[in-house]
Amino acid sequence: DFEASFIRLIDKVTNGSRIEINQTGTTLYYQPGLLYGGSLEHDCSPSRGIGYYLESLLCLAPFMKHPLKIVLRGVTNDQVDPSVDVLKATALPLLKKFGIDGESLEIKINRRGMPPKGGGEILFSCPVRKVLQPVQFTDPGKIKRIRGTAYSVRVSPQMANRMVESARGILNKFLPDIYIYTDHMKGVNSGKSPGFGMCLTAETINGTILSAELASNPQGQGAAVLPEELGQNCAKLLLEEVYRGGCVDSTNQSLALLLMTLGQRDVSKVLLGPLSPYT
Repeated sequence: DFEASFIRLIDKVTNGSRIEINQTGTTLYYQPGLLYGGSLEHDCSPSRGIGYYLESLLCLAPFMKHPLKIVLRGVTNDQVDPSVDVLKATALPLLKKFGIDGESLEIKINRRGMPPKGGGEILFSCPVRKVLQPVQFTDPGKIKRIRGTAYSVRVSPQMANRMVESARGILNKFLPDIYIYTDHMKGVNSGKSPGFGMCLTAETINGTILSAELASNPQGQGAAVLPEELGQNCAKLLLEEVYRGGCVDSTNQSLALLLMTLGQRDVSKVLLGPLSPYT
């Protein structure tokens, strides 16, 4: 169902796409149309995170006919796909390096939604850029600061503070400049399912941004996760990402390579850590 939802999304963004799926649902015939853009809304399937849909929109949005402004509803943070927080913190600065910037480039989280029921809502808007700048991005530089968000929905707000304390316990040995925001959504803005999680980013003096994230198990699935453990594990994941190095973190490697391919004839260079299986 999430793949069908994805195809419907691509159909909304384009004009004149031809899509045929056979009756058993095993083959898909897709003839691309023109990238049209405009103001849209889409309800994503809650079996995958909004990040699954957003990743492909980030690739396509700069090349639309009209600037894209889309509201996506569904699961904002889960354990499978990159969360909206991580894409906001890492993918947007990456687009800016390629000359895709302006006031209208933003990801805004209106509501958080955790699996299994979702109920989150985000706004993604992106200006049109027909030409990308080539990048020379081979020196990641030293890490200067760590920022992050600990969020909790439909659970005690104390959960977020407990995650922050345990993450700081590990990261303070590495760097003094650490600030982790706590984000507790109330009422309608908290979606339909309880949960909590954390997203951390490390920024270097040259503007490289590395990220790591973790979310609690969905309601009714698996063992309960302690916020202390989640905070510690998230901090360790961030240090792992720093250890891997490179100028783009593993979530955004494929996006960086795609934008380099679509650029001008000038040579773009980027330094990556070990490639993720997807890349």
